[in-house]
Amino acid sequence: MVYFVGAGCGAPDLITVRGKNLLEQADVIIYAGSLVNPELLGYARKDAKVYNSAYMTLEEVLAVIEDAEKEGLNTVRLHTGEPSIYGAVREQMDRLDDLGIAYESCPGVSACFGAAALLNLEYTLPEVSQSLIITRMEGRTKVPEKESIESFAAHHASMSIYLSTGMLGELSRRLIAGGYGKDTPAAIVYKATWPEEEAHLCTVEQLEETAKAHNITKTALIIVGDIVAHQNYGKSRLYAPDFETEFRKMKKSREKE
Repeated sequence: MVYFVGAGCGAPDLITVRGKNLLEQADVIIYAGSLVNPELLGYARKDAKVYNSAYMTLEEVLAVIEDAEKEGLNTVRLHTGEPSIYGAVREQMDRLDDLGIAYESCPGVSACFGAAALLNLEYTLPEVSQSLIITRMEGRTKVPEKESIESFAAHHASMSIYLSTGMLGELSRRLIAGGYGKDTPAAIVYKATWPEEEAHLCTVEQLEETAKAHNITKTALIIVGDIVAHQNYGKSRLYAPDFETEFRKMKKSREKE
């Protein structure tokens, strides 16, 4: 059996309880060593076989899994953050389907949520934004034309931009071309929830210079939108006295009592 487990965005105690339990029980662990916090391996059994996929090809990863299956061993495939976001898990699952190997997924905390926690942000502020766009700049992995930065910027929704730290000048130009004002609030969050985490507030126009000023060249998340400033927003209707739910009846205002 193979378990695809989200390691969370950095801090070892941010892995889910289920993920921790799976790590503790695993016979074989294949972890994404380029981004997964190695402290998580402290949950592994001393006799577990551990492999760093940063040095492996897809075929080599699958070979390890196949060998484990032949021996009746359980494998944890430990991915950074939440595996369903830029985790390259589907191609592995398809191959496991071909091989007749069973698998399950265990979710994790993605970097955009670790970054929001560091900044105490709410991505969905009433009357500001009710949507969160998770995207990236095009690099070696192509991005469909219909998913351009400009097209997403036109919505003025909250944006969380991954894998783009080395292209911030171009990112700024494209965000502005899409409709964001130059002074739109933004944040650069480096290694959220790791001991060395950093967060720097700026504007869309200042992304590149802010990163250069703090020597940030990789492993950072970019947050864009008016939610970064958290000003001029409306209150949620959920807790309003005149909002009735199955748990709470509408309450009359004191003025009417």
